[in-house]
Amino acid sequence: MSIDFAQIIAAELGIQRQQAARSIELFDNENTVPFVARYRKEVTGGLDEAQLRTILERLTYLRNLEARKETVLRSIAEQGKLTDELRQRIESTDTLQAVEDLYLPYKPKRRTRATIARERGLEPLAQAILAQELTKGNLEEIAAAYLSDDVPTAEVAFAGACDIIAESVAEDADTRAGVRERTRKEAWLAVSVADKAKDERGVYEVYYDYREKLSAIPPHRLLAINRGEREGVLKVKFDGPDDELIQTIQARMVKNPRSVFTTYLRQAIADGYKRLLAPSIENELRGELTDTSDEHAINTFAANLRQLLLQPPLKGKTIIGIDPGFRTGCKVALVDPTGKFLGGTTIYPHEPQKKWNEAKQILLKLIEQGADVIAIGNGTASRETEALAAEIIGEAKSRIPQGHNVSNLQSPPSYVIVNEAGASVYSASDLARAEFPDLDVSMRGAISIARRLQDPLAELVKIDPKSIGVGLYQHDVNQKQLAETLDTVVESAVNHVGVDVNTASAPLLSYVAGVSRRVADAIVKHREENGPFRRREALRKIKGLGDKTYQQAVGFLKIPGGDHPLDNTFIHPESYPVVERLFAHLRVRGDEKELPGKIETLRKGNIKELARQLEVGEPTLADILESLAKPGRDPRDELPAPLLRQDVLKLEDLKEGMVLSGTVRNVVDFGAFVDIGVKQDGLVHISHLADRYIKSPFEVVSVGDVVKVKVIKIDAQRGRIGLSIKEAG
Repeated sequence: MSIDFAQIIAAELGIQRQQAARSIELFDNENTVPFVARYRKEVTGGLDEAQLRTILERLTYLRNLEARKETVLRSIAEQGKLTDELRQRIESTDTLQAVEDLYLPYKPKRRTRATIARERGLEPLAQAILAQELTKGNLEEIAAAYLSDDVPTAEVAFAGACDIIAESVAEDADTRAGVRERTRKEAWLAVSVADKAKDERGVYEVYYDYREKLSAIPPHRLLAINRGEREGVLKVKFDGPDDELIQTIQARMVKNPRSVFTTYLRQAIADGYKRLLAPSIENELRGELTDTSDEHAINTFAANLRQLLLQPPLKGKTIIGIDPGFRTGCKVALVDPTGKFLGGTTIYPHEPQKKWNEAKQILLKLIEQGADVIAIGNGTASRETEALAAEIIGEAKSRIPQGHNVSNLQSPPSYVIVNEAGASVYSASDLARAEFPDLDVSMRGAISIARRLQDPLAELVKIDPKSIGVGLYQHDVNQKQLAETLDTVVESAVNHVGVDVNTASAPLLSYVAGVSRRVADAIVKHREENGPFRRREALRKIKGLGDKTYQQAVGFLKIPGGDHPLDNTFIHPESYPVVERLFAHLRVRGDEKELPGKIETLRKGNIKELARQLEVGEPTLADILESLAKPGRDPRDELPAPLLRQDVLKLEDLKEGMVLSGTVRNVVDFGAFVDIGVKQDGLVHISHLADRYIKSPFEVVSVGDVVKVKVIKIDAQRGRIGLSIKEAG
């Protein structure tokens, strides 16, 4: 039977079957999602990247489902137990769970009480009990026919037969489905304390005596409970409608209450439910809930990561990167506007050395040499270092009129706190050692902090996405799924922005559509040995970069200042002939200053007619015109710039009612954490994010947003700050 995957997926997504079918064909021909989303819009009917990824995910699931059905059918057939009815039921199922339910009675398993009973010849007795035909008779005499050395008494015979029935109850697909559904809807998760001594800080105290409806528990709460259970602090059980479910199964299976076997049948059903079915369904639903919570947490992490990666670069600035610390001092790295390391030192402004004035003089000298911004990592001693930066900037500002050598300064210097999550991972990596073999780990970290401000995407791709702390419970979720999802996010962000093929690192290049790490390394090696690429076409000389890879990648690889202006756009070389026809239509060469203005006029005109004249699809023409109207455009430039500061606040400086500007550092289910320039990030609870009801904080804020907040609560003892966006005006 041939399955029409395209029709199934089209119905699920609410798109045309042809769109799904053509997308599937493109993926089967080894086209990547970023390439298809940007350069095959005519083929897919303009499906966006999210829709295309969903198609690919569903296609993979459905193909795995069909493969599993074939395996199950073959296994049951080999046992000689495959009926036409069973085959039809398996073939018509649309979930893997349903297939596994139907396969369960036939699945090879370890020896159970039921298999032992069958080995002892008690299957006929179990069938007689299930048939319920006998209404008269002596149970001892009935059991006598089944007695043996292994079955010495009637009691043992009936117990074995009941074990067989109990297992059949637990393995019946319809029974499992019904119990699963009612338990999912009606059960409660009951949590209690297992070992209070293991929770010295009272992290899980709220769950010591806790109950919540299974269907209502939010993902972040379940993940917290799971962690508490893993750490041995909590114990968890289901509190479901067990008695009602047993009665429901009994009512369905007990057809003849006058049967002499009715008592045994009822006992077997109850035993099958309590001993086998209920624990199995509980495990399934705990797994299902955890999977759902994992997926939610992963998606939250992914959304935050994408926003972090797409933070606008701080271009053209010389940066002082500081990796703060107490005992070991603060590593200071000076980085020029291209990211080149100019030199570094260590200062000791804090405990125990307390060389505050010496540290100030060193940093002031760097500012006088032309440093524009101080980037401070947000780890240990960050706020103390922030106070140092604010004091230095104040002095630098006062010195400017006195004729000091600050000619490079376009404005007084500023500082910014940079999320340093993962910097230590990068610093100790093979990549960092290859890049800076003579520097210690902390100095590499300071360089990374400075570069994160200059170009967050280019620097963050060097780090395992899981090490970038913009999630919640990311260490508790399915790590394989997390890694796959985050890799997809990085791939999407890199291809959304595009890459300068002459400056990009191998890790950055490896996220370009179609480019493997081996090919990325080859591009860097070729660049080092032969100088910068002048044209995209030269990439064909790279060993291992074949026609397919070139087709997938080349539109995302840009060459600023190269020999061909179009090589610095998202216009794919396959569309260069279209651009030539467009220029002929406009009677221009393509390098006129007024060209972008002419293109903007075209964009507001009759695109359909122009596409017909140029023999190109409307979506492709629209993208070409956008690229020509904004040559060399970086999509991140349209986002608000990082919030630069020149002074510092302390927690004791805060007063309820103050309105401040801050940067969103993390977005979670219950709100957003905002850096307002004090030691602790403040929390804007979801109820204070907007003056309307919102289901998710992501509806109104994203990582990196600069927001105005009002201080509504200060808990100095616990270091907690409550903020409100909706009251900030």
